[in-house]
Amino acid sequence: MAWSTRSSRTVYENRWIRVREDEVTGPDGDGIYGVVQMQQPAVFVVALDDDDRVCLVELERYTTGRSLEVPAGGSDGEDPLVAAQRELREESGVTAARWDYLGRMNALNGIADAPEHVFLARDLSIADATSSQREEGIEAVRWVPFAEALGLIADGTITDGETIAALAFAGIHAGRFR
Repeated sequence: MAWSTRSSRTVYENRWIRVREDEVTGPDGDGIYGVVQMQQPAVFVVALDDDDRVCLVELERYTTGRSLEVPAGGSDGEDPLVAAQRELREESGVTAARWDYLGRMNALNGIADAPEHVFLARDLSIADATSSQREEGIEAVRWVPFAEALGLIADGTITDGETIAALAFAGIHAGRFR
């Protein structure tokens, strides 16, 4: 049975998210469904250097605590590639000459409408992002061999779902998981 929405109302909104409550009819009958909707799509960047190291940023998340993630952020209404280029520079101090679009994913699709775009950045150059990193709360930028990053997922060090998915996209793109 398909879902149908009988009514919808916004219960909270800010510049990043909108939370709505829908009265729905679903597989189990009538009910209420809460949906978090991102105001703009997000972007995630897997930046790989010439030594096959991936760029990870270390920061403290209000919701979950310490986190190790690929550079990412909101698109702020920009074209996703432009947003990805901006986020990589702001969060890591790096620019890239080569960009590949890896795909689209959805975060928390059981409760959210949160589209995300994943890019692979290559041919990297160092820029300066010190002030942006402080604003973002980034405590460190780490360059980790790709295989080691997969190990950090396996041992539970990397727990951010979007980072895990972005690294999977990059590994599939590179033919490592086939």
